Amino acid sequence: MKLTGGCYCKQIRYSFEGDVMASLQCHCRECQYIAGGHPNALMVLPHAGFKFETGVTATFTRKDIDKAVTRHFCSNCGTSIATQSPFRPGTMIIKVGTLDDPSVYKPTAAIFTIDKQPFHHIPDDIPAFERRPG
Repeated sequence: MKLTGGCYCKQIRYSFEGDVMASLQCHCRECQYIAGGHPNALMVLPHAGFKFETGVTATFTRKDIDKAVTRHFCSNCGTSIATQSPFRPGTMIIKVGTLDDPSVYKPTAAIFTIDKQPFHHIPDDIPAFERRPG
């Protein structure tokens, strides 16, 4: 699969070519902050097929928690673009809203549903896990 995307102001652009490892809804409380209250729609990509084409992302990693993720975002418009997680080494986790064609996203699982809010929707045809699946 070939994917392209970037931030709202077009300063950051990325491309990916390869097989998508996972398409998820993450309902964890941290993702709710990043996604503005809703679950985070994301795709896990092998880092080998991913590259930033233009611009340089700003990054943020919390220092007060173990195994914190590193978040990549545009310092100009603030768009949250991707995450790198110590739980998924060698991957880039992109935010579906940054894709040029977000219609390619079809979630295959919902994770961290222990933090799910009453207004979140999980499609009936996908498995849901209270935490990170085994």
